[in-house]
Amino acid sequence: MAKLKRFESIYLKAAQRKGGEQALEELLPSAKNSTALRRVKDDRVLAEMTACVFRSGFVWQIIEKKWPGFEDAFAHFDVSTAAMLSDEDLERLVTDERIVRNAKKIASVPKNAAYILDVRAEHGSFGRYLAAWPADDIVGLWDELKTRGNRLGGQTGRYFLRFIGKDTPVLSPDVVKALVEMGVVDKEPTSKKAQGAVQDAFNNWHAESGRELCQISRVLACSVP
Repeated sequence: MAKLKRFESIYLKAAQRKGGEQALEELLPSAKNSTALRRVKDDRVLAEMTACVFRSGFVWQIIEKKWPGFEDAFAHFDVSTAAMLSDEDLERLVTDERIVRNAKKIASVPKNAAYILDVRAEHGSFGRYLAAWPADDIVGLWDELKTRGNRLGGQTGRYFLRFIGKDTPVLSPDVVKALVEMGVVDKEPTSKKAQGAVQDAFNNWHAESGRELCQISRVLACSVP
């Protein structure tokens, strides 16, 4: 890997492209702190997982429009109820016009509910599990979601973390472009080795700037044309 570019120079480039530092700052997201993450209820975790699974490869606005129907159809994402959905329940949901009727995505709901219940048994709640996960191994959490969850790999898992409030980069095309330009990776990082290089770069930029990972990610995206 080439010598890592300092975050300060990336930030200044992004600010120049976006019309100044104030304009750039207004674009930067913020993550929840550990206290706020621990307070997230497991039903909202399952709801966000489900929303991200259904948005993947689909028109997000349709999911948002239908979301009240999803809440009703899945008993407001009560985790114990969702984990007990039977094959007959899933067959019924495939014909339910209140939701998007994708059988494989519908089947992810009880599987992810079971994952949440396992984590609850281990950590007390999914929010506590997320709050305790170290920021310097966020790619390890990506792998956990992919391995233990259902349909939560890749960008789906990263968007879930972003929307639930856990600090994480999102490897959008612009972020990947910036990482490639700086020699951190040579293409979209899908291997563990490449993701480790991304983690190391973000750890360095965090140590330099004190910025949250989600803010570093957005600055990178804003730094490229």
